[in-house]
Amino acid sequence: MQTSLFVIRHGRTIFNAQDRYLGALDPPLDEDGLRQAAALAGVLAGRADVLVCSPKLRARQTAGVLAAAWSLPVVTIGEFAEREVGVYEGLTREEARAAYPALWEQDITRRWDAAPTGGETIRAVFERVARGLAIVQRDFAGRSVVLVAHGFVAKVIRALLADLSRDDFFRYSLANGQVALYTLGGGAFTLPTWHE
Repeated sequence: MQTSLFVIRHGRTIFNAQDRYLGALDPPLDEDGLRQAAALAGVLAGRADVLVCSPKLRARQTAGVLAAAWSLPVVTIGEFAEREVGVYEGLTREEARAAYPALWEQDITRRWDAAPTGGETIRAVFERVARGLAIVQRDFAGRSVVLVAHGFVAKVIRALLADLSRDDFFRYSLANGQVALYTLGGGAFTLPTWHE
């Protein structure tokens, strides 16, 4: 039984506008983010049977706008939280490079089994998101699911559901307020073979 999955990246926050690392931090949507959520409610009206979101405030706020417009409850699934980037949280790339030059030189955010100090590895995020997708398959099979999540999570979902190279994975980007549509079958999710 196939399940339609609309993956939405939450509306914009001030950290997104400033191009800062944002994983564990939990800022609210800014005014543009609220407008993006309202626009999504119109674009996807009538498409969702189920509304799922990450536990992060920015995802919950986006989902809240959709829920109010569609009269649907929101199901929170922790496995779809954004990747935590440890000591890089809240920094711009330039600030991270200056503050942690040894980590930056290792290209640490792109390593399969390494992460910035206090952060999550790519492997850990893949395993977590795969568990989240399995929950969606199990609990909402055959339905149309709208999932409000995050930028890195959207990359991982795409890699789990499509045959991507490592370069494709890092090039792919879902902007704030954008949507990607996938079909979930009944099979298991396999981690990519391009890791170190």
